[in-house]
Amino acid sequence: MFIAITRDLSRTLANCELSYVGRTEIDLELAARQHQAYRSALQSLGCRVEALPAEHDLPDAVFVEDTALVFDEIAISTRPGAPSRRAEVASVARVLQRHRDLRTIEAPGTIDGGDVMRIGRTVYVGQATRSNAAAVEQLRDLLNAASLAGPGYTVQAVPTRECLHLKSAVTQVADDTLLINPAWVDASTFAQFRLIEVDPAEEHAANALRIGDGVIYPTCFPRTQRKLEECGIALTTVDVSELQKAEGAVTCCSVVFRDHTA
Repeated sequence: MFIAITRDLSRTLANCELSYVGRTEIDLELAARQHQAYRSALQSLGCRVEALPAEHDLPDAVFVEDTALVFDEIAISTRPGAPSRRAEVASVARVLQRHRDLRTIEAPGTIDGGDVMRIGRTVYVGQATRSNAAAVEQLRDLLNAASLAGPGYTVQAVPTRECLHLKSAVTQVADDTLLINPAWVDASTFAQFRLIEVDPAEEHAANALRIGDGVIYPTCFPRTQRKLEECGIALTTVDVSELQKAEGAVTCCSVVFRDHTA
């Protein structure tokens, strides 16, 4: 059983932080319907969805992924790279305390959950605008301390370019397979995996959310979707077009982790 923490949309979503996409009008009613369909997709893949109320004074708060990291041993509250987003962290932390011992990234460290990709005992951390080297060192120390009684973690910094987060550029879609945009991250970093490259016409198509044996994937990248299906990846597709206008994606809208009490 998985738990997926989500949050209702803020009515101020249109005032969100943007870095690599232009600002366009967002249909809030459609965005809310798409978000509810996304929650249904999470449930269909075995998640118990925990829905937090909207934070209307925090435009980006629906993108809960950036506020927390959850591992088998501990949860970690992040310190987002955008100062406007740091007030989002506390309410998610209160939920996580019910499920894991909680630790915190401290200043001068900054890190967004969207920059962190765990594969087995390796944790890749994107290094660009939102996450810095100080946070990587803190994350390494926190995970080493938490795993003294068992196997440790390898924490590896990964430079990215021209994208918001590491998971804008690469995500895991099967045990041995990653979906990647090689224009945004060096593919040689992941040479031990089978790599599926996004279609060149769909540069934002590398973000997918793997849950168990299933993958949630946006409907708006049909060419890359076809590549994934031809490689045997089982997809649950969702329309997140309005959330993408806020520089969101399918990983951004949830914090997913295994329920240790199940």
